[in-house]
Amino acid sequence: MWSKLILSISVAIGSFQLFSCTTGESKNRTMNDNSKLSAFAGGSFNEAETDTATFGAGCFWCVEAIFQQVDGVLKVSSGYCGGHVINPTYEEVCSKTTGHAEVVQIVFDPKKVSFDELLEIFWQTHDPTTLNRQGNDSGPQYRSSVFYHNAEQKAKAEKYKAELDKSGAFDKPIVTTIEAYRNYSEAENYHQNYYNMNKNSNPYCYYVIKPKLEKFEKVFKNKMRKN
Repeated sequence: MWSKLILSISVAIGSFQLFSCTTGESKNRTMNDNSKLSAFAGGSFNEAETDTATFGAGCFWCVEAIFQQVDGVLKVSSGYCGGHVINPTYEEVCSKTTGHAEVVQIVFDPKKVSFDELLEIFWQTHDPTTLNRQGNDSGPQYRSSVFYHNAEQKAKAEKYKAELDKSGAFDKPIVTTIEAYRNYSEAENYHQNYYNMNKNSNPYCYYVIKPKLEKFEKVFKNKMRKN
């Protein structure tokens, strides 16, 4: 699997960004503030038979939209992780003082999709070589990060990061942080299911998220949900 990732890594990386995550948020916050948005990508599930992964790869609107398309992913929630403040607000995280990263928390069925495959998608669908930046989104809250939930996840993330660096798949060193999962809280309602709720009204969705989804669909056609 990882040899294929190394060979095709450049296909999925990058999109020209005209808008930033915070710019889009200011235009749509009022519209969505009062509605509870579902972050479920699938139907009901038995939590005892699931696993959880938490990734930061820039603006969580983009990352959420991608992982919602993955077969075996049951729920995707946008949130904040890794900082020193309990239950921060979006404004506090954007102030760059809480230590949090914007993340997506992914509940998945390990019988259908493995943590290894989710890591593959994670590293192919953003640029892990830009420190605290994805496109026009800049700041520590946009850092590339894997928040491991157990020792196995930590070992796999460290192994694959080292292999990708050694392979030369990227022109620059990978700066993805591998951090212990801590101080996670779900983001405000208006951030959940953002692309699906705002794709017809927010230019950020059209110019930034949509191209990422199109690249994901080309590279990971065999991993997309069927319905």
